[in-house]
Amino acid sequence: MQTLLIALGAGVAFLVAYFTYGRWLGKTIFRLSADYVCPSHRLRDDEDYVPTPRSIVFGHHFTSIAGTGPIVGPAIAVMWGWVPALLWVVFGSIFIGAVHDFGALVVSLRNNGQTVGDIAGRLINRRARILFLLILFMALTIVLAIFGLVIAAVFRQYPASIFPCLVQIPIAVAIGLWLHRKGASIAVPSIIALALMYLTVVFGDENTPVAQLSILPGWVASGIEVVEATLHHWNAAMAAWPIIAWVAILLLYSYVASVIPVWILLQPRDYINSLQLISALGLIVVGLAVAAVAGGAPVDGELGRPELTIAAPAVDLSPADAPLIFPFLFVTIACGAISGFHCLVSSGTSSKQLDREPDARFVGYGGMLTEGFLATLVILACVAGLGLGITGEDGSRLLGPAAFAERYGSWNTSGGLASTVGAFVDGSANFLRAMGLPDGVSVALMGVLVASFAGTTLDTACRLQRYVVQELATALMGARRTASATGSESESESPDAPLFRRQPVPLSANPLSWLANKHGATIFAVVIAGALAAFPKAGEGWTWANAGQGGLILWPLFGATNQLLGGLSFLVIAFYLRRRGIPNWFLIAPLVFMLILPAWAMLWQIFIDAPGAGGSWLADRQWVLLGIGLATIVLEAWLVVEAALLWPRVRGVLEQLVAPEPASLSRRIEPEPAAVGP
Repeated sequence: MQTLLIALGAGVAFLVAYFTYGRWLGKTIFRLSADYVCPSHRLRDDEDYVPTPRSIVFGHHFTSIAGTGPIVGPAIAVMWGWVPALLWVVFGSIFIGAVHDFGALVVSLRNNGQTVGDIAGRLINRRARILFLLILFMALTIVLAIFGLVIAAVFRQYPASIFPCLVQIPIAVAIGLWLHRKGASIAVPSIIALALMYLTVVFGDENTPVAQLSILPGWVASGIEVVEATLHHWNAAMAAWPIIAWVAILLLYSYVASVIPVWILLQPRDYINSLQLISALGLIVVGLAVAAVAGGAPVDGELGRPELTIAAPAVDLSPADAPLIFPFLFVTIACGAISGFHCLVSSGTSSKQLDREPDARFVGYGGMLTEGFLATLVILACVAGLGLGITGEDGSRLLGPAAFAERYGSWNTSGGLASTVGAFVDGSANFLRAMGLPDGVSVALMGVLVASFAGTTLDTACRLQRYVVQELATALMGARRTASATGSESESESPDAPLFRRQPVPLSANPLSWLANKHGATIFAVVIAGALAAFPKAGEGWTWANAGQGGLILWPLFGATNQLLGGLSFLVIAFYLRRRGIPNWFLIAPLVFMLILPAWAMLWQIFIDAPGAGGSWLADRQWVLLGIGLATIVLEAWLVVEAALLWPRVRGVLEQLVAPEPASLSRRIEPEPAAVGP
């Protein structure tokens, strides 16, 4: 019962926060206005800028920010005990993560849907824009290099998830094209699509006795058996593909998904995934409730049902081989508490689709709280769900603390992608088994959940990287096509002039002009990520069997780089508020916290705890880890110094505006007059 009460308590806390703190932020701080014309209307191009109902934008936003982050991070962090992980998720989501996502979304909405890196150029200075965009580029490169491997690993672990994930794509495209032509509601076709996906999960499991139902006519049962055999064979064959093949296919898919209009694939696919996640969360909660009241599924050969209890220690400050809980807890759990990647989704895609400004609270603040609830369920699945029973390496059935110890014996054996994803999948599948769902279907449903959101993060990250590369190219070239407050485009030099050249250069005459094109920028992003991913992991030779695991070289930097982006995004939000004389005291502590801790963790990982033969950070291609890590630290320090020097002089001084200010901001607090005399 304790597990159920924790889940319900966290859900209530998130709801209360949304209707209190979130409402205060929207009304008093950001002063959202229903009369404000959003970029989706002023700059509508039906490709990136598309006015969209908030439920659809929420689906895109939530599935893009969720991915595997709120699954992998909490599943690792429970090594330090479930209490620290749970406290960081709940309070981090409410007071840091949701504020960050909400703020980045609002600031982008009022700056023509530009990314936070682009906006930093006006709020701070031109150099800040270049520095921020470079940091964004490196962070997104890490995401693109890693998430193809994540999806391939999930497919190998849970073959029954392959076809349901792949079939989403043509279904989503068909829905997108049909809705664009007919202008109908997306809800009904998406629910039908979700039902079809779940049917492929059931029929893809060879152990599901659907065809044996006596009520079915013989020819129907025979047809079902053929479908089951075909899907199972297909899934098994594709699961055996080399990882490098999956990485190449997924990056090619990301290229296509990133250059076509959002309404063709991005919106319908993400909406289907949002329904999938909501339904999966509902199943997990119901299964948790059943397990809390009646116990887990009966164990073979034993009478009764195992009791649902928390099998993990409440606090463990020194698990085997683990780094220090401080600062590593706060970078291990990124998505689920606070994630810098979310500022890219908020300012890169979501801000270009919102129909009304008040929808920002539902999408930005509400989306992060929903992710926090997902992370809470992940923690409970790993610390309590596993205890309902898993199969040990020796084939024995393990329950309670023995099951947790099997998966979390040490940091080195429990911190990998496969083991952490497996802990969540098996733990949450135990909740579904408690409801009476078959074993294979329960595991496959959770596998589809993980793979689907990793895929959504991958294609969204590729689209965001396209924006960043285009912005970097135009900034370095010295010619920037910016949209004015009226929506017209013009060439401007300030604040987008290059760092070392004053006169704008025509786009067609510059060797970087191909990167300002969406196809050139996306190809560049995919090729760079693919080149990194093509390496085998450190210490292994290159073969077709192990190629494609190069993202693991950068995995130690993923959490720290992600969190660092959160601190820098807070810096941009704080400058936006300060220039308008709006109170920003509630941002200062999260800002400082999210700048210092990630830098501390990154330096530790580079110089003290870096993997590599003999402990050398130059061994086994660790120069990639070293180079990207040090470059990120230097860029962060430079950007923080630039901001600190400017901070005292910007109170009440508006930056160059590219969009009209909402009328609600005319009530902004006036800066205090300078003191005269003693």
